[in-house]
Amino acid sequence: MEQTYFRKGFGLKKEMQPLIDAEYQSALVERIRARGYADTFGDVTVRLAQEFGFCYGVDRAIDYAYETVHKFPNKKIYLVGEIIHNPHVNQRMTEMGISFIYPQDAGVFDFASVAKEDVVILPAFGVTLNDFETLRGIGCILVDTTCGSVLHVWKRVENYARDGFTAVIHGKYTHEESRATASQVNKFPGGKYIIVRDMAEAELLCDYIAKRPKHLRTEDFKSQFKTKVSAGFDPEVDLEFIGVANQTTMLASESMAIGAKIRESIVERFDEEHTSAHFRSFGTICSATQERQDAVEEMMEKPPDLMLVIGGYNSSNTNHLAHLCRQYTDTFHIQDASCIDVGAGTIKHKVELDPEAEEILDEDWLPQDAFDLGITAGASTPNNKIGEALLRILEIRGITVELTAGLQST
Repeated sequence: MEQTYFRKGFGLKKEMQPLIDAEYQSALVERIRARGYADTFGDVTVRLAQEFGFCYGVDRAIDYAYETVHKFPNKKIYLVGEIIHNPHVNQRMTEMGISFIYPQDAGVFDFASVAKEDVVILPAFGVTLNDFETLRGIGCILVDTTCGSVLHVWKRVENYARDGFTAVIHGKYTHEESRATASQVNKFPGGKYIIVRDMAEAELLCDYIAKRPKHLRTEDFKSQFKTKVSAGFDPEVDLEFIGVANQTTMLASESMAIGAKIRESIVERFDEEHTSAHFRSFGTICSATQERQDAVEEMMEKPPDLMLVIGGYNSSNTNHLAHLCRQYTDTFHIQDASCIDVGAGTIKHKVELDPEAEEILDEDWLPQDAFDLGITAGASTPNNKIGEALLRILEIRGITVELTAGLQST
C-alpha cells in the first residue's frame, strides 16, 4: 500500500539546506552573533538577544515544505492555513507553487478542492482532529509539520480528557494552535475544554470554581465563554476536575500565574488535601518560546536605549516578546524592514497585542546621540529580515556596512 502520511520528511534535508540558507540567512546577523551578540556601527551599538528568530519547529516546517515541493514536482500541493506566522515565508511558499487553504470566518476549513492524488501540508501549529480525519478520509498525501512542542501539549490534553478532567487552555481561541489543541479532547467521549485568553478571563473562571460571591451566574458564564468551550459545556459539572495547559507561544509568566490562580480556586473549593484529586498542571510552554523570553529578560538587566522586535503582527510569540520589552524600554514591533522609511526617517509599528490593531507612524523615534539598539525576533522570523531592518536603521544614521557574500541588502 502506498504511504500517504509523512511526519519525518523525505530525507532531503542536506539537499535543500543550501537553498534554504541562501534565502533566509544574513551575513550581517551572523557577524554580530560571532562577535558575542554585540557590535558597533558608527555611533550605534547593536545588541542581539542571545536567542531569537527561527526555532527548531519552524526550521523543520520550512524544511519539510521545501522537501515536499522537491519530492512531488508534478502534484498539486496545498497548505492548510499558513506554514508559520511570517508573511515573507508564506509568500515564498506561494512562489514555490503551494496553494493555501484559508479558514472561513468561523475558523472552518473547506477541503472540497482537495483530491486523492494531491498533497496537503499540515502547518507547524497542527490542525484540528476533525480536519485531520477529513483529510485522511480523502486519501491524499499528508505531510505533517506539526511542532513537537505542540504535540506534547496535545498529549497532556488528551490525557486530561481520558481521565475525565476538563482542559483549561491558556491561549487565543481564534489561534490555529489553540483550536487544534482543544480538539484533542474529542478523542474521548465527553471530553471538555475551556480556553481563557488572559488573567482577567482566568479570574472569572476562578470566581466560578470557588463559588465566590462575585462569580457570574451560570447563564452569564456560558454567554461569556460561549465561543471558547466544548459543545454542551456545563460549568456546574465540568469545572470540578481541571487540567491546565496552554498555547505554546503564550507569555510563560502569565501561563504560570494563571495555573497558580486556578489551583488556588480549587483549594478554596475542595480544601488542600483534596486538591490533587481535582487539579493537574504540567509546564507546556515550548522551550524555544521560553528561551526567547528568557533572553529578553537577560538583556533587560541593562536595557538598551531602544528595542526593535521583528516578526509578523499575527505571531503570538513575537507579540509577547514585544510586550516584555515594553516593560523596560522604548520598543518598536515591526513586521519587516519595509516598516522603516529611510528617506523620511520614520517607522511604522504596532503597539497592541491585537493582530488587527493598526500600525502607528513615528517620526522622531531614533535618539539624536549615540545609542544602544537591542534586537530580537519571533520564532518565525528569518535572519535575513532582521539584517534588512538593521541596515535601514544604519542607513538613516548615514552608516555604511560593507556587504559580504550572502548579506541581504535593502
